[in-house]
Amino acid sequence: MRKISVLGIVLALACTSIAADARSLENVRERGVLGVCAHPNALPFSSKTGDLAGFQVELARAIADKLGVTLQPDWVVMTFQIRAADCDIMMDTIDDKEAQGETNLKLSRPYYRTGAALVVAENSPITSLAALDAHTKVGVLVGSMAAMTLGERHVGISIFGFEDDALDAVANHEVDAAMVTPTMAGYYNLRHPDHKLRVLALDETDPGLAWNVSVGMVRPDPALRAAIDDAIAALLADGTVARIYARYGVVLLPPR
Repeated sequence: MRKISVLGIVLALACTSIAADARSLENVRERGVLGVCAHPNALPFSSKTGDLAGFQVELARAIADKLGVTLQPDWVVMTFQIRAADCDIMMDTIDDKEAQGETNLKLSRPYYRTGAALVVAENSPITSLAALDAHTKVGVLVGSMAAMTLGERHVGISIFGFEDDALDAVANHEVDAAMVTPTMAGYYNLRHPDHKLRVLALDETDPGLAWNVSVGMVRPDPALRAAIDDAIAALLADGTVARIYARYGVVLLPPR
């Protein structure tokens, strides 16, 4: 699979302003489809081909099922495609109320917590961010909040373009740790059972390193918004969301 900057994709999907007419729950049910914008080659998030659809697509499909309609993925790669897409929702939208005015998205209830987690080798003595100093080397993504935060704390960093590369560097003992999403770390461990890495808890003391995610809805009417909230609540309650994430090696972290 061609490597991609998955976090960049998610942020682009979450932060792109989409011009679209308001879509009602009645309209969605009349059409019989719920459209989701997703990248065609971004496992564990989404994939157009292969046996795994990605947890974003699987969760979106479960929501569509609750609404009594079929999921229709709109496969997008570039920002201009997102603007032109006819999707109703975008998964894993960062739950930032202040950004709603810029994105034109309405947010569902949050269903997962993520952020930038410290990942180390199984035998590493590092147990928290407090253990890092100028003598440690941490792999971070270029331009990431983790890079900025560690730089401000005068922690040694090594810049990578992809989370997988940073995790490979930890596994190969080229760096002491990496700061990546728990999602990608879990998926990495699933694919490397003989070289599993240890994922430390999110640092909740820094708001830039932990956040909730929600479904981003493109100008929904109140009924559609409520129906999606109800669907998420039901899927959380019956364990569907946790089971979907678990298929990709990801432990579901409850939102805060």
